[in-house]
Amino acid sequence: MQIAFRTHDLGVKGLDNAIQKAEACGISAVQLVAYKFLDEIKYAPGALTEENSAVIGNALKTAGIAVPLIGAYFNPVHSNKEKVLACKAVFKDYLKYSKNLGCNIVGSETGSFNDDKWTYNPLNRTEEALQTVIETFKELASYAQSVGAYIGMEGAAGHVCWNVATLKRAVDGVNSPNVKVIFDIYNYLDASNYSNYLEILDEGLKTFAGKIVVFHIKDCVFEDGKLKQVAPGKGMFDFDKILSKIKAYNKDATLVLEGTTGDDIVPCSKFIRDKWNSI
Repeated sequence: MQIAFRTHDLGVKGLDNAIQKAEACGISAVQLVAYKFLDEIKYAPGALTEENSAVIGNALKTAGIAVPLIGAYFNPVHSNKEKVLACKAVFKDYLKYSKNLGCNIVGSETGSFNDDKWTYNPLNRTEEALQTVIETFKELASYAQSVGAYIGMEGAAGHVCWNVATLKRAVDGVNSPNVKVIFDIYNYLDASNYSNYLEILDEGLKTFAGKIVVFHIKDCVFEDGKLKQVAPGKGMFDFDKILSKIKAYNKDATLVLEGTTGDDIVPCSKFIRDKWNSI
């Protein structure tokens, strides 16, 4: 099992600072989101290059820090089509140079008609929205195959692929061996289904057997009629059951503690590792 954190959740900017923070916290793997912790690399076509990707990857490798996933998230149903084209170009840059960065999987969620808010819109649950996602990721999967990389698709309740079934339709529609899945239980929850989180996990593990490359690990509480994310171990999730199910699925699973920051990093990492080792 591998525990990882997003580079921008480390709370520092710059490659050297991120490596130093990771080493200080005992972190040996990161979900790399270059444009969110490196000011010199913008989210724009051509910003990631052969040269700077090699510098980043070599520095992480030298420090003994693995990269199980690269983030280049974008909104494929954004109303600004020029922005969508630019984002697809960025995503292809990350696919092209993914191996330089130390990984061959680049991930994204499936977007929302609320554009930059990435929140629920009734249009997200239309057939037109799903087909747009499928066609977009077909193009990216084809490019990924040409450069020997993979795309990771992630669902979320407020997005086009709002449950396990719609993400399965999208993955099946793209129909490429170069498509993998990023699974996040919390993402699929809302006020109507949060008590069913273990059943949703079971559904995902069964539906995406052999395709899940990363599990995003979070916790939550239900307050004032809505869910609120909290650090693992501080909410309502039964991690004995969650981790038992994941361990049975893949004893070498990668667990990214997405959104765990600051003083929570070290104790939450220990909490998850201790739980995993005890089940």
